[in-house]
Amino acid sequence: MTVALVLFVIAVIFVVRAIKVVPQQNAWVVERLGKYHATLSPGLNFLVPFVDRVAYKHGLKEIPLDVPSQICITRDNTQLQVDGILYFQVTDPMRASYGSSNYIVAITQLAQTTLRSVIGRLELDKTFEERDIINSQVVQAIDEAALTWGVKVLRYEIKDLTPPKEILHAMQAQITAEREKRALIAASEGRRQEQINIATGEREAFIARSEGAKQAEINKAQGEAAAIVAVADATADAIRKVAAAIREPGGEQAVQLKVAERAVDAFGKVAEDSNTTLVIPANMSEVSGLIASAMKMVAGTRSPGVPGAAQSSAGRLDR
Repeated sequence: MTVALVLFVIAVIFVVRAIKVVPQQNAWVVERLGKYHATLSPGLNFLVPFVDRVAYKHGLKEIPLDVPSQICITRDNTQLQVDGILYFQVTDPMRASYGSSNYIVAITQLAQTTLRSVIGRLELDKTFEERDIINSQVVQAIDEAALTWGVKVLRYEIKDLTPPKEILHAMQAQITAEREKRALIAASEGRRQEQINIATGEREAFIARSEGAKQAEINKAQGEAAAIVAVADATADAIRKVAAAIREPGGEQAVQLKVAERAVDAFGKVAEDSNTTLVIPANMSEVSGLIASAMKMVAGTRSPGVPGAAQSSAGRLDR
């Protein structure tokens, strides 16, 4: 019974030491008699008990490593406190086990020294503007050295850049002055644009008013010309109609009557004026003679080339 129990215990020990289950995204390094033998992949693996042993266990996931903050001096002799974080991954478990006694410490120290070197080549203002360049240079420098350690550096990110308080106050004053300068420039540009807009508006308004005045004068002149032409046409038409009416039967008698009415009206208007001295012809037959002379002149105009009629009329007018 005792022997059976001992055998059972030995068998259990053999099974435990012979069967190894490696989790996913892990790699175990096996040594045989103190020498590297193999790297166990995820899943079920078998070892030789008391001959093989698992010496190192590595996770293959991406690992974030907080790099301690440090003081770096820039090219213009300004101190900066820099804090960053490094992301790496074990790619070769065998080298990670035997390439360095502690690859995490080695990566941390190398990241700090590389960061100091990169920042030392830059001025203070550039360190804030070129973070991506700093990160890429740090990753490139570390990755070259970490290949022998079986580690792949994926990226480095600067978490914080803290200059001294005096530099912070100076930078704040510079930013304030720059913003005030931009505000003054913007205000002056606004006033300049306002003046340009006002001048442009006044010029366009003056041009519009002058064009309106010009067009008004043109329209007025055209209206007056049209009125003159219309009056002339109407007068000519009236004269033609009067001349045609005179040639009609009884036209001369109508003209005699009209002339007589005008003469009587003229004498009446003169008599109404108290300041006018009216001289009435002693013989009223002179009035009828005046009318007859006018009719003869009308007849002369109707039949030009009759000198007797014109001379007779002139002689009566002289009397």
